Amino acid sequence: MRRLTALLVLGAASVLAAPSASSAATREYWVAAVPVTLNIAPNQRDAIHGTALTPAETVFGTVVYRRYTKGWKKPLENVTAPGSGNSDLIPGPLIRARVGDKLRVHFKNLDTAFNRPHSMHFHGVEYKPDSDGSYLPGYSGRDADVKPGQTWTYKLTAGKDSAGAWPYHDHGKEMTASLEGGMFGMLSILGRREKAPDREYVVVFSPMGKFQAVNGRAFVGNTPVFKSRVGELVQWDVAVIGSEHHTFHVHGHRWRTPLGVPMDTVTLGPAESARIRWRERDPGTWMYHCHVESHMMAGMIGTYQVKRAR
Repeated sequence: MRRLTALLVLGAASVLAAPSASSAATREYWVAAVPVTLNIAPNQRDAIHGTALTPAETVFGTVVYRRYTKGWKKPLENVTAPGSGNSDLIPGPLIRARVGDKLRVHFKNLDTAFNRPHSMHFHGVEYKPDSDGSYLPGYSGRDADVKPGQTWTYKLTAGKDSAGAWPYHDHGKEMTASLEGGMFGMLSILGRREKAPDREYVVVFSPMGKFQAVNGRAFVGNTPVFKSRVGELVQWDVAVIGSEHHTFHVHGHRWRTPLGVPMDTVTLGPAESARIRWRERDPGTWMYHCHVESHMMAGMIGTYQVKRAR
């Protein structure tokens, strides 16, 4: 096992009290709900059991979040970071900010397949009720019920206690179907003077049909292959979507909690999140997975590849 680092795991309730290094910014993102056809296991193989899968088991239509250029003129890939091995549409775009920044997330519902209303609900940031995005009859407004063809702008602030990794997701009328289909993503908020990582990985554990998925994929050969080099500062933004608990574990690596406790596994419940950092030291191919064994056996497993320093 690698040597214990002094870097911390920063969970959803963590606070980074760093003084300002630069003035706050206003960051704009253009996001749409788009219908797509996804394959949860493109190689049609359950590598754990060595069995073949059929398209009837793995291919489905759904709606996901996709990032666009200004005014929704051109779609962009939802790539979280170079070398992540994941340029698919689940999770949605990684939304980045620093403490003190304002976020303007312009959302458009382009769901022409199911014609459902959708929304965006953000954890970990400050906002007024009209940017909550949570549907509650008699109380919520258009922010929680963006119908096909309509738009809404969510106005958010990264508060002094917002540093960390946080999920966002559809919280509209069709929330259950949306979450099962992959309508979720992550926010990554740095402290004002905090160093950005060299590599940043998004890992969202969620059930999808009969499978347990990592970022909408199941089983080694389909799930993301995260990559780094020795000496790099790596950051894992981990979240759970759905109604189950999952545990995140990377073989051969440990980190410390904000209280200094060494860990190699973190357990998260529904909509909980954690940010984990370390300075990489050990080359090789390592396994990451959910340590609920039945979840791992149902597909919640992948590989992390570390190359030697240049």
